[in-house]
Amino acid sequence: MRSLSHSLPAPTPTDPNAVRSDAQTVRRLLPYLWQYKWRVGAALVLMIAAKLANVGVPVLLKNLVDSMTAGSDPQKAALLVVPVGLLLAYGALRFSASLFTELRELVFAKATQGAARQIALQTFEHLHALSLRFHLERQTGGMTRDIERGVRGIESLISYSLFSIVPTLIEVALVLAVLGAKFDMAYVWITLAALVAYILFTVKITEWRTQFRREANEFDSAAHTKAIDSLLNYETVKYFGNEAFEAKRYDQSLERLRRARLKAQTTLSLLNGGQQAIIAVGLVAMLWRATEGVVQGHMTLGDLVMVNAFMIQIYIPLNFLGVIYREIKQSLTDLDKMFVLMEREREVADAPGATDLRLDSGVGGASLRFEDVSFAYDPARPILHHISFEIPAGKTVAVVGPSGSGKSTMARLLYRFYDVTPHVDGSGCGRILIAGQDIRAVTQASVRRAIGIVPQDTVLFNDTVEYNIAYGRPGASRAEVEQAARSAHIHDFIASTPKGYDTMVGERGLKLSGGEKQRVAIARTLLKNPPILIFDEATSALDSANERAIQAELAGVSRNKTTLVIAHRLSTVVDAHEILVMEAGRIIERGSHAALLAQGGRYAAMWALQQSADADSDS
Repeated sequence: MRSLSHSLPAPTPTDPNAVRSDAQTVRRLLPYLWQYKWRVGAALVLMIAAKLANVGVPVLLKNLVDSMTAGSDPQKAALLVVPVGLLLAYGALRFSASLFTELRELVFAKATQGAARQIALQTFEHLHALSLRFHLERQTGGMTRDIERGVRGIESLISYSLFSIVPTLIEVALVLAVLGAKFDMAYVWITLAALVAYILFTVKITEWRTQFRREANEFDSAAHTKAIDSLLNYETVKYFGNEAFEAKRYDQSLERLRRARLKAQTTLSLLNGGQQAIIAVGLVAMLWRATEGVVQGHMTLGDLVMVNAFMIQIYIPLNFLGVIYREIKQSLTDLDKMFVLMEREREVADAPGATDLRLDSGVGGASLRFEDVSFAYDPARPILHHISFEIPAGKTVAVVGPSGSGKSTMARLLYRFYDVTPHVDGSGCGRILIAGQDIRAVTQASVRRAIGIVPQDTVLFNDTVEYNIAYGRPGASRAEVEQAARSAHIHDFIASTPKGYDTMVGERGLKLSGGEKQRVAIARTLLKNPPILIFDEATSALDSANERAIQAELAGVSRNKTTLVIAHRLSTVVDAHEILVMEAGRIIERGSHAALLAQGGRYAAMWALQQSADADSDS
């Protein structure tokens, strides 16, 4: 089934630090709502109907009061019938206004929720499409809070603008029309003067105090980030006894948030006080003129009641205009932050017209070749220098070397978490090929479908053991999951737990030991059964007995598959068809285990050192 977000055009990348106007943010939102244009139209019709009914209520109230004060009418029956009819009509209009309002909410709810769902989904998909660099640099707590506020901002923006501001403007227009038609234009000018003064004051003060709300939001995100980061590193906090230190850091963020919110509240009180003063002056002026009209005899008591009712109906929603305007501004700010995330440029993107990776149907499925590859996370610090090697289809190549030599970076490049970078000497740019195809010319999804990895650091989802193993191939049966677990030598452990495969592994898999997590990672890769395998220190967290058993299983699984093994422990790669020895981002030796030992070079020295260490540990 096609994703919901695919029904809309992809966002255009923009500068994350660029200042965008509120109008631009609204225009960015409109395509999501326009998909529900008939619902928007129906909601507007119902809104106008509700306001017409609402304006009719004071008019009927005037007639009711006038009919009750007409005491000179001698026909008692007629006097009784007229108020009853007016009362029934009054009640019907009141009910109609509420009914149309609720129908409007009901009709438009699907549009609001649908737009929120699509934007949230598109943001989620875009975050998964961003490069690894973005996710290594992000602040998870602050980012999730931005998304949460952005989704909530969609509902607030639509609710306040379409269902509060627009209805109030319609009602004001209708009331001014009635006042101008039934009385003199002075009522219209008094009302307009009060409205203009109210709106100008509200907009100016709200614009000024928006800075305090934005500052409070930033401090809120910072506090949330610190809390999440601290809780995710619970064990590290405990190891060093730094609970008080973490609490102090969090409290510092909360104190900054408190001060920012106090500024926001103080300025809000100033705003509310000024609004009430303007409303009071306008209301007194209107009632004074209406009272004079009654005294002079050219207005009835019902007219006075109607004017008063109109003013109340207008000014009650205006009481909330400051809050509404502030919330609209805040919603636009929150929504803009989420749009900035959606429009963050992808560092690694599929080339225009990229096709799926095509793999040969023969034994092994795919060859793998690095051609003169260089790479740097930062231009000032190159990691790989002119790396070239080939893994024929169905063969195994191992990469060994000290930490920081660039071994794991090769796996990240193969997965296209990053793209290769130009050589430092300016002599061009290398490439990586699978089955003779440059991986930059095919889709990332097809490349990743063809590769399975057992990473050095295994992170699991906070779900069941079965879910984490089945993640290798969603939709796999329980029998297939159990078979993969047996092959990874973890089935017996899972079966021994009270809930078996329904056992929860905890946040990031922390309920399991390092070895258990690694075996779960091996099991889900075995379940995926891809033509290309990467083992990045796949057995580093296992004891010797389990390591030998898993190594035998991995050797069987990788038979006739193209396999890249990254290892520190040389005993795990002696059977590789070729071994590459890396140092400082360069291949300094290559050959089989026996050939490298015979050379007496760096590999032979590493082998001798590890054999000596193993002998000492056995003794």
